[in-house]
This record gives sequence, structure tokens and C-alpha cells, in this order.
Amino acid sequence: MVSLLFDLCHIGKRRVKPTASPIRPGLCSAALYLPPSYVLFLFYMMRYYRPLAVTMLGFSTLAAAPAEPKITTEQLISRLSTAIQNLKTLRCNVRAQERIEGSYQQARTLMKMTFSPYKVYLRNQKGIEVLYVTGQNNGDAWVNPNSFPYVTLSLDPKGAVMRKNQHHSTLDAGYGTIAELLHGSSQRLDRTFEKTFRYAGDTTVQGRPAYVLRSDYPQFRYVSYKPAKAESVTTISDKFGCGEYRILERNGLSAGAVVPAGKTVQVPNSYGRRVLLCIDQKLYLPLVVQVNDDKGLFEKFEFSDVVPNQPIPAQEFSKDFKGYKF
Repeated sequence: MVSLLFDLCHIGKRRVKPTASPIRPGLCSAALYLPPSYVLFLFYMMRYYRPLAVTMLGFSTLAAAPAEPKITTEQLISRLSTAIQNLKTLRCNVRAQERIEGSYQQARTLMKMTFSPYKVYLRNQKGIEVLYVTGQNNGDAWVNPNSFPYVTLSLDPKGAVMRKNQHHSTLDAGYGTIAELLHGSSQRLDRTFEKTFRYAGDTTVQGRPAYVLRSDYPQFRYVSYKPAKAESVTTISDKFGCGEYRILERNGLSAGAVVPAGKTVQVPNSYGRRVLLCIDQKLYLPLVVQVNDDKGLFEKFEFSDVVPNQPIPAQEFSKDFKGYKF
């Protein structure tokens, strides 16, 4: 615009003589040397570009507006905890990778459950089915092993058979373990680990925006513990927030074992050296849970097709439901 005015003024100086005409407000003094046609042209140009300049200034102001503040660690943990606590039903698929005696076991499981009362149906890629309903079957789960002897079994969900080659029991299905990771049980002796979780940015999981919640706990190690009275492995794991599996593995114990008074056992002092949670930004439920310890990857769970709080017909928690093979 300035260049254009300069050029027009320069042209005007070559072609016209000065006159005694008064200066028109809003135009440069070079207008004294311009013929009426040039003056009219400049007038329209200035009328057009002035609002345009104001508009562009407005755009630059908008561009400079501060971005929305990131979610805080406290907000993320609170919303995650609330979403888990408010679950009434859950459908999802889970891909699990767990370290068992030095090697990794993988499984893909279809899962559906209700929480009050607790009912859960599981079927993995091998066709093994598990159905547990609170108050039924004398507290046992129905299990279709999909192999010889091809009959439905009734097994204790906390027993050694059902706990073999997996970190968690059927009663831990879903997100219950995650809530304990964040807050610890009422028996927890040291809550340093729970305070290490931090919001660590955003990511995308399965095409869905997710928040990253991370814990780094380099103090992770095994410590000696000697109970003053007989204690179950479950009770000991609650005190250290470490889960039962590594206590069983490290000390050569079976699921459901009780440690006698005065016997020393080796126990992890927390759940992991590094824990990574990827949390769906809409549902505030985990899409990925990864735990590393002193030996590397301990376990990883990936949740897909997550559908929370949609009614599940009671028939779907019956052995006779269509499609089940109990």
C-alpha cells in the first residue's frame, strides 16, 4: 500500500503543476500534485485497505490468544479414578502380555462384566471360557477348557489352577488393579510410589486421543519381610502394593499360600520401576497399561472396543446363553 502511494505520488509530480488547492484531510501532501482522477483512486484505495488492515490485526490477535491449559496430574488422576469407580458394566477386548518365569505369555480375551453384583464372562483366542457370578456355584467359576476332557469344570478363581500362568485372577478383571496402583490399599505401609504419577503429555491409541500418565520409581527393588504372625500372600501384597504374582514366583509359593510367622520372604517394594497408562480422553478409562520392573517388561494390557455402562442382559451371564460352550 505504501509503495503504491509512493508510485502514484511520483507519477503525479511529473505530470501536473502545483496549485493552491487546500489539502484534503486523510491524503498525503502529494495529492496536491495529482489530477482529480488520481485523487479519487487513492480515496477508494484507502477506504478499502483500512478495514482490511483492521481485520488482519484482529486475526493476529486471535492467533496470539493463549492455548487452553493442559490437564493437570491431579485432574487426570481424579477423573480416571471417578470413571473406574462409576463403572456399572463393561465390555471390551484385552490383549495381554505377561512375563511368566522369564518368558512372555500372550492372550487375547473378550471380556464383559457387571460390578454390582460382580459377574464376568471371559473367552480367549484358544476358546477357553470362564464365567463367574457372585453367589452362584458355591463361589467357584465355571470353566470350559476347550480341551480334554471337554467337560465344564468348577474351579476356585483364587486357586492355583486358575492362577497358573497369569498375573491376575478372574476377580481382578477390568480396572480394579489400576485403582489400587494410584491410591494403594488401606494396608499400604509406604505411599511414596503412589506420589510418583505425573501427566506426561498426549498420544493416540487405536486412533483415539489419550492422555499419558506415568510413574518413574527407580527405588524399585525386592526387600525382606518377616511377618510377626501368619499372613496370606494377599495380605502381604496389599501392604507393599506389589501384586501377588512376584511374591509367589520369587519365593516358590502357590496361589492362596500363607506365610508362617517368622519366615522371611522377598517382596517387591512397589508395583514397578516404571508404569505407563494411556487414558482415553473421552471415557477417562485406560487403553494401555504397561509395567516395567528390574527385569524389564513385567506386563502390558491393551484395551480395545471399550464400551462402559451399557446394559448387559442377565442372560449373558448364564451358562446356557447362546454361543457359550459350557
